[in-house]
Amino acid sequence: MTPKISLRNVTKEFAVRQGKSSGKRRTRKQAGPSVLTALDDLSLDVAAGEFLTLVGPSGSGKTTLLDLLAGLSRPTSGSVLVDGKEVTAPGPDRAVVFQQYALFPWRTASANVSIGLENSGLSRKERAAKASEFLDLVGLAGFEDRYPHELSGGMKQRVAIARSLAYEPDILLMDEPFAALDAQTREQLQDELLRIWKATGKTIVFITHGIDEAVYLGQRVAVLSARPGRLKEFVAINIPDRDGEGDVRSHPAFVEHRHQLWSLLHDEVRLAQDSGHRKILPDGTAPDEQPQERSAA
Repeated sequence: MTPKISLRNVTKEFAVRQGKSSGKRRTRKQAGPSVLTALDDLSLDVAAGEFLTLVGPSGSGKTTLLDLLAGLSRPTSGSVLVDGKEVTAPGPDRAVVFQQYALFPWRTASANVSIGLENSGLSRKERAAKASEFLDLVGLAGFEDRYPHELSGGMKQRVAIARSLAYEPDILLMDEPFAALDAQTREQLQDELLRIWKATGKTIVFITHGIDEAVYLGQRVAVLSARPGRLKEFVAINIPDRDGEGDVRSHPAFVEHRHQLWSLLHDEVRLAQDSGHRKILPDGTAPDEQPQERSAA
């Protein structure tokens, strides 16, 4: 059976020019180009309808990987496939939810959700109905006419999720969407996301820095190494009675999985710190570097 998502020997490199200081005035001279390898020979498959969480130290290429899946960037070598077809650009089969809500402040919640439907051929009434449907799905029925400044951070992120769901993509790509929220709101939205996933059957790839979040949400957890990011290990999450009424986070299996992931990440985090790795920016480089993307092979 063809995986929903497949990465085959993916390497992503960026050509970087770094300035050098010289003289009393510290004038900047351009050094020769160097190569920053964000991902190295990474292969993984994601099944249709699977919820995969992805963890790794800062600078391990997690966001770079998500950009490749979204079609926002191309690999230097290797292949990124969705339904067996190579990803070369963004498409309606994939939606991205970022940590920043990116809502238009002058548009209501309904209008923000329906923005991706404006070229769909649907009438304004049909778009509004669809927006209401997905706002209801994320628990915001009755908030259609509220503006972003009238919503809490958790509500804004729900609107962003509803917007991503509205044009009915097969795949949700989520880049630390709950990182800026307080602990209580974050846990509430984790539960909401699991409910939405079960209701829709979407394939979800979810990036997080939180080990607890990775275990709570994921059917499997992919652990990346320190830069250059490589797949260190897959961890299958098996927690009995996960759909029951009990506190999943206090279950012995949850604690065991958490310890397993921490053991896998411990050395990688220390290696990243010792190497001075900084978080890669959306363009694939670290701060103060001047990037030039290397062409795909």
